[in-house]
Amino acid sequence: MAGVFIDVEVAESVAGDAELAAKLTEVCPVDIFAVADGRLQIVEENLDECVLCELCINAAPEGTVLVKKLYSGESLPA
Repeated sequence: MAGVFIDVEVAESVAGDAELAAKLTEVCPVDIFAVADGRLQIVEENLDECVLCELCINAAPEGTVLVKKLYSGESLPA
């Protein structure tokens, strides 16, 4: 985990779905996600750029993307 303030967890069902992976890379305004060989990758050096916009959470099936606020112990979605 490279983020000091934010961590992101993505379910394997999303990481392995090329269409959903592409959608997450498209919606994230700070490039936390990338696609390599059809699989979703988290760009760890960009984690702390997260603006908590929830676009990734809304773009994926419920409960498959979790944004953790490491500074408070809270997670999105709440």
